[in-house]
Order: sequence, then C-alpha cells, then structure tokens
Amino acid sequence: MKTLATILISLSLLTPYAFGHATLIKGYPHREERQNFRTEKVAGNVYVLFGNGGNIGLSVGSDGILMIDTQFANVADRIKAEMEKLGSSKPRFIINTHWHGDHTGGNEVFGSDSIIIAHENVRKRMQEMTMFRGQARTPSPNVALPIFTYGAGMNVYFNGERIKAIHMPNGHTDGDTVLYFTSSNVFHLGDDFFVGRFPFVDLESGGTVEGLIKNIGDLILMIPADAKIIPGHGPLATIEDLKEYHQMIIDTSLIVRRGIAAGKNLDQLKAEGFPEKFKEAGSGFIRTDAWIETIYRSYAGK
Repeated sequence: MKTLATILISLSLLTPYAFGHATLIKGYPHREERQNFRTEKVAGNVYVLFGNGGNIGLSVGSDGILMIDTQFANVADRIKAEMEKLGSSKPRFIINTHWHGDHTGGNEVFGSDSIIIAHENVRKRMQEMTMFRGQARTPSPNVALPIFTYGAGMNVYFNGERIKAIHMPNGHTDGDTVLYFTSSNVFHLGDDFFVGRFPFVDLESGGTVEGLIKNIGDLILMIPADAKIIPGHGPLATIEDLKEYHQMIIDTSLIVRRGIAAGKNLDQLKAEGFPEKFKEAGSGFIRTDAWIETIYRSYAGK
C-alpha cells in the first residue's frame, strides 16, 4: 500500500449513529426499494451508492477506492458488497461531508482499514456529547473519528485527479464539506442539497438558514453547467435542480422573515403556512412546520 505521502494530500486555503434522515425525497427510493442497495456510475472515476442513509460517493481507480460518507454501521455489509463489485470492500480513504450519523455511522466499521478525513468541526462534534434535535448523542468510538482534519479546505490527489474538499461554513452545520472531482466534473454536496425538499438546517450544530442560502449561491457560481451533482439525499441532479432548490429556500425564508417583521409569532406563521406550490417540498424529512420553525429560529432577533 502506498504511503499517505505518495497520495499527496496538500492543505490549501480554498474560498449519529442513531440519527438519520433518509426519507421520502423527490426521486429517492421508497423504504422497500432502499433495501436494495445499488451503485450507479456518475462520470469519470466517480460512482454513487444509494442505500439507507446519505448518498455515498466513490472514486474508483488504480489507487483504490476513496469513499465519501459511510451511512450506518448496521448496513456496512450491504455497502461492502456493493463496493466489492468495484474492486474492493475496503476504501483507502473516507471523507465525511459532516458529522450526522447517517453519513458517519459506518465509520466505526470502515475506520479500522481506512484513513478518515473531515473538517475539524466534524471530529469535534463526534468526540463530544452532542444535542441533536433535542436528544443527546453519545460520543463516537475512536476508530470512527477523522484522523486528518482541515479548516478552509484541502486537496486529495487520487485516481489521477485532484479532489477538492471545500468547507462551506455555517449552512447545514458548521462542518460541511463539498467535494469536487475536478477531472470527472462531479460534485458531492452532502446535506447542503436535498433534491426537491426543504433542507435540514441543524441550528444546534452551527447551521444557519442565511449561511445555507449564501453557500448554495456560491456553489451555483462555482459549479460548471454540465457538471453532475450528487446530493446528500435524492437522485443525481443538475445545476438547474440546485438553482430551483436555492430559489425555494430564498422564497420561503422571505415569507417567514416578512412575517417576523410584521410582528407575527411562530404559531401564527405555522398556521398561515406557505403557498400551495411548496406543498411537495414539505413532504420529506423536514415538514413545512419544521422548516418554518427553523427559519424563525434562525432569523428571530436579527
């Protein structure tokens, strides 16, 4: 096995186990279908593995496999079976897009054979007793923790291309990472992107609605028009899908913010809800009332 140095990971300044949210997202398999784990080629060296949790990205080539997120420990055997079809059930590297359990839960299984990499806040939150939607989450075992962490971002040179890990601050959480496979022209956006559904902004983990809107706006300017996009949850997407998602967040946030400015309380805003065109967006993990409350809590007092 090559040493870490030969893979040339270079730092650069770039501009829980029980908790998950794989749900009824537009185009995402229903519960029965999610029992059938499947892998789909995206472009170049990159594949996506759909299963029971956050979408897993895979770089596959002569250097081995680099894995983005690990879903849950109790489905690790299903994931390994899919990866074995691509050459190996043991990834050399794992990059976590954020700390939530449906993206890091499998770390405890894969971590003994792989080098785990993530933003520094991911390791911090996985090490601590963390509150998640009002519930306490116990610290992760050492084998599941990232070994290498970064701040603004880093580059990984693997399978003949540069993979850019870019920190997106205070959006979904305070430790979000977007991955850009520069030769394959593929982006993995983690949970910054829920296709066709209201987003989950984890206010208890440093997330903010304002930050998510800014981050997605920055990504729209960054992502080439012909790039393929792997969302945190949902089917493969395009830049047009991301633009629609961005506009939905802006429009619904403005409705709540105008209500706050008019002196309306949270109960009143929930009772009024959103226009009919946003009904489907509220049918996933984050229902309409929950999204209204998230916006309210994120902006109230500002």
